Amino acid sequence: RGFLILNIFISVEVAWWLFLLFFTQTHLTKQLIPYYFSVLLGFESNNKYEIKNTLGQRIYFAVEDTDCCTRNFCGPSRPFTIRVMDNLGHEVITLQRPLRCSSCCFPCCLQEIEIQAPPGTPVGYVVQNWHPCLPKFTIQDERRMDVLKISGPCVVCSCCEDVNFEVKTLDEISTIGKISKQWIGFLKEAFTDADNFGVAFPMDLDVKIKAVMIGACFLIVTNPGGSATKKHFR
Repeated sequence: RGFLILNIFISVEVAWWLFLLFFTQTHLTKQLIPYYFSVLLGFESNNKYEIKNTLGQRIYFAVEDTDCCTRNFCGPSRPFTIRVMDNLGHEVITLQRPLRCSSCCFPCCLQEIEIQAPPGTPVGYVVQNWHPCLPKFTIQDERRMDVLKISGPCVVCSCCEDVNFEVKTLDEISTIGKISKQWIGFLKEAFTDADNFGVAFPMDLDVKIKAVMIGACFLIVTNPGGSATKKHFR
């Protein structure tokens, strides 16, 4: 019994920066900078996001960290660093995406993102897989070993309903979760960038893979090839 308690304590101690993910199933990522703000100023601003639990409580706050030239000259395809902080302002997760392509014409240079938790320590990766029609991604652990697959719809835009990316086992038979672009109403969809994205995963999923799935959500949000998300990441 004492050995079990010790193991639980060590697990929490090793992953203290991800502690809030232990007991959380779903996260909502919401962009806070509306589209008209960038239009009025005439240039692209760093994106900001809230990450909430199912009760609507904010557990993390994420800020894009890119320079002005990169944002305005590279557009949605730009490389970026997103810093995820807790409510005390401590950086707990770092997401890094290099400059890559997203077109099926360039299968050797597709999108990927690295997830670090704590910052400087990679815990996983999400890489885009080549497919002529469907948006497909692979979730990998810190050793670059494949763990899960993500598959989206052929048409990644929809009116009056959610757009779902299914999270599946490696054989792509069983679905264990999903990443969804949630419909928030016509006016908000048309005139703002305040999109909502939900991430649903099993409660008993490895906490590091939960963090990687949040990174996958950001990669899908910022994927320049997805019409469902291109207005969201400017």
